[in-house]
Amino acid sequence: MTPTAVVFDLGKVLVDFDYRIVSNRLAARGNMSPAQIRALIDHSPLLFHLETGLMTNEQFYAEAVKTTGFDGSFEEFASIFGDIFSEMPEMIAFQAMLRRHGVPTYIFSNTNELAVRHIRRAFPFFENFNGYVYSYQHRAMKPNPLLYEVIEEQSGCCGPAILYLDDRAENVAAGATRGWQTVLHRNAAETLAIAASLGLPTK
Repeated sequence: MTPTAVVFDLGKVLVDFDYRIVSNRLAARGNMSPAQIRALIDHSPLLFHLETGLMTNEQFYAEAVKTTGFDGSFEEFASIFGDIFSEMPEMIAFQAMLRRHGVPTYIFSNTNELAVRHIRRAFPFFENFNGYVYSYQHRAMKPNPLLYEVIEEQSGCCGPAILYLDDRAENVAAGATRGWQTVLHRNAAETLAIAASLGLPTK
């Protein structure tokens, strides 16, 4: 069955990211090493609280200042924290192709508001989706079934009508249990070949 909606994870699928960038910049303005700061924010309880909406941006900033000694304002911190992304051109071109052919597309991401603000400002492609489901807005993270239900509600699709692309196996598996067609994204060439085999436009 050719999918009628395509759901994209954000990080490592449409944009790459590197926490070393923010770690180095915060370390230059504080009293912790880059490695210590990266451990603090990369898959840490602190980041989990931010990305599940259990902590506001300002609370996250205050905790980061207290822990790292960062000496800048909230706006400086937000700019530094968000500026870790780079586009993945082949996947962005694929989404644009789907859009031109009238295939609805959605972003489905474990993320935080600071990251979303930066990506929206920096990358024009980000405005061109039919819907967005973010962990921080729903107080749950993939692979929590709640978020997958939200995608189905937004898209009006379920089961094999949805093609879901994600770089994390546990998230893909959760989609597969709902009958979605799924791709564990490793690289653009492989993902695009699978999409083409399902009858989706890729070039």
